[in-house]
Amino acid sequence: MGTGTSVPREGKGVRYLRPREKIEGKGDRYLRPREKIVRRCKMANTTKKALEVSLKKLLKEKPFDKITIADLTGDCGISRMTFYYHFQDIYELAEWVCIEDGKQALKDKKTYDTWQEGMIQVFEAVLENKPFIANIYRSVDKAKIENYLYKLSYQLIADVVDEKCAGDNLSEADKQFIADFYKYGFVGIMLDWVDKGMKDDYHKIVEQLSITLRGNIANSIHNFESEM
Repeated sequence: MGTGTSVPREGKGVRYLRPREKIEGKGDRYLRPREKIVRRCKMANTTKKALEVSLKKLLKEKPFDKITIADLTGDCGISRMTFYYHFQDIYELAEWVCIEDGKQALKDKKTYDTWQEGMIQVFEAVLENKPFIANIYRSVDKAKIENYLYKLSYQLIADVVDEKCAGDNLSEADKQFIADFYKYGFVGIMLDWVDKGMKDDYHKIVEQLSITLRGNIANSIHNFESEM
């Protein structure tokens, strides 16, 4: 008999695991490429969410410009290297948090019949995160908050414009101009609300917006088409 290690054969009560089964939860060496991507995306999102929670927590304790990377990494138990893998700085983290909150607020509320609900949910998301938003607004260049709100409002209005333009020949440049026009109005009103301490009834504000805009987007589209 040789001195080599004998290897049990199938059928002898030994269950052979496929490579993927061998290391479930112990790294992704044996995962298929697509599975590796999905797994890493989930891990990245979990880390970002942990940083979001820590940032919002710390903003209740100190001004935004007093929070350091060490504060964040220490609070959520990750390394500085891990932080910089996901974000360049705290400002980029803050922008990501704002955008993610906005996406959740506008989820499935970007049609002509539901945009008012979408706007109400944006106001509610801002109000729910009042300490976070107010602190950021006071401590960071206001242009950053404005840019965030512009992106959010544009997503909402652009989808409404696309819906109302269905079957029409309006150019992308014209549709963008219409969406931009209403976007600036939305953001101006919301920034005024934030400046006043978010005390005014946002339901009333959205109702006034609805009355002001009633039929106007459709009229804008019609006016552009008549000039073609």
